[in-house]
Order: sequence, then structure tokens, then C-alpha cells
Amino acid sequence: MPQPRSVAAFHIKKYLTLFVGSIFAAIGLEIFLVPNQIIDGGIVGIAIMSSHITGIDLSIFVILLNLPFLYIGYKQIGKSFALSTLFSIISLAGWVYVLHPVPELTQDLFLAAVFGGIILGLGVGLIIRNGGSLDGTEIMAILLDKKSGFSVGEIIMFFNLFILSSAGLVFSWEKAMYSLVAYFIAFKVIDVTIEGLDESKGVIIVSDNPDEIAEALMARLGRGVTVLHGAGGFTGEPKKVLYSVITRLEIAKLKSIIYEKDEGAFVTIQEVHDVLGGRVKKKAIH
Repeated sequence: MPQPRSVAAFHIKKYLTLFVGSIFAAIGLEIFLVPNQIIDGGIVGIAIMSSHITGIDLSIFVILLNLPFLYIGYKQIGKSFALSTLFSIISLAGWVYVLHPVPELTQDLFLAAVFGGIILGLGVGLIIRNGGSLDGTEIMAILLDKKSGFSVGEIIMFFNLFILSSAGLVFSWEKAMYSLVAYFIAFKVIDVTIEGLDESKGVIIVSDNPDEIAEALMARLGRGVTVLHGAGGFTGEPKKVLYSVITRLEIAKLKSIIYEKDEGAFVTIQEVHDVLGGRVKKKAIH
């Protein structure tokens, strides 16, 4: 069992990474995209256009527009996700405010779209990888996925194409096309950073405390766990192998639970493209 200090170190590392991710995201926005009137997708894109139209600081819209989705995320996904997301959004808003007076690094629209997309995607990827989010449309997409025949990625793409198209009316159609370039670059960088954007992940856990971990996953994540009977390849000792399917927003919490129960557990996480049956009713993460 890990010591409390080890658990504290795990959470310190998590929130430090969220903080660093928000810095990268703010740099991508304020040093490259926003000064050149190039927007990102999602709620941040809406915030950029709202700030341009009203003259109100971007950081205010980043917080205000995300609050309703943050509440929905708390109710439907869980407290851990909501806290990580709230911390990330406040950090982003703070750094956007600090960096706003800094002049843009380039006025070349193509360079701004490319490097802004790369840096923004890196920041968002770090935040998602550690259980947070900067985009309320992603939360809505996860919820709509349960009620529609479309995947999370398809729903997010639909939202963002509509938002990016709106940039043509607010700025210009040329800026809208560069915004689309920045969005796709950021999308791919996020993909690389978090190693896949699929909602579902298959998890295999080999531990000396399988019963404690299985009980914690069912109680705290609300996910079913299948116990497979295996044996150590070297010792031949019988072992219980746990298998479960979770969403990628639950990965950070899963790691935290396993870390609490068995610091030396062997864990593999794979992409799962389709899941049929076998899911239990989702509970809030705690």
C-alpha cells in the first residue's frame, strides 16, 4: 500500500500538469491565434468571437461560457472530473489575462495557425490526459453519444464546424479558413498527446490486491469488472487478472484508485472502438 505522501505526490503531479497545460493553451491562444483573429473550436472559439464583438476580456468569457457545462459535468461525469476541469479553466483564464498585453509572435496567418494549433493542442492534450477539459462541447458530446447513433468525435466535429464557420461572419472567410487549419492541427496534436481520442478504453490490471481494486472500481467509478484467472509466466503462481472498460475522462481517476490500492500493479490501457452490452449504470466519480 502506498503511503499518504505518495498519494499526495500523485495529485500534486496531476494538478501541476493541468497548470502547465493551461499555460501552453494560453500561449497558443494569446501569442498566436487571438491577435490574428484565428479562433479555436468549441467554447473557447465562441469566447474569442464574443470577446471580439463585445470588447469584454476573453478570460471572462472563458469562465462564464464553461460554467453551465461544468455543472453538467459534475452531475453526470463526477466530482473529480469537475474539479480538474474547474482548475484548468480558471488557470487558462488567468494566463489568458496575463498574456493578453504581450504582442503576437507573428502576423503571418499561416504560421500563426500552424504554431498556435500545435501549442494549443499540446496544452489541451495534457489537460485531457490528466482528467480535465477546457471545452464544454466535449461534455455535451459524451452525454449525447448515449442518446444518438453518432460517436463523441463526430458530435464534437459537428459542433466545431458550425462554430468555425461562424468565424467567417464575425471576422472574414479567410480567417475562418485559417481557423479550420488551426483546429485540425490542434486536433491531431491532442490525438498524439493523449494517445487516442476514442471515448472507451479497455483496461487490464494485474495486481497483488485484485479484490480491493475491483471493489473500488465498481464502487467509485461505477464500472463492471471481469475477473480472469491466469498464472505468472515465470513462477506459475495463480493470479486474478482484472478487465474493465472505461471512458478516457476516467483514466486519471482509474490510475489514482489503482495507485492507492497497489503502487506496483501492472496496468495496460488499450483503445476500444466498439462496446456491446455489459455496461453497468454509470455513477459519479468520487
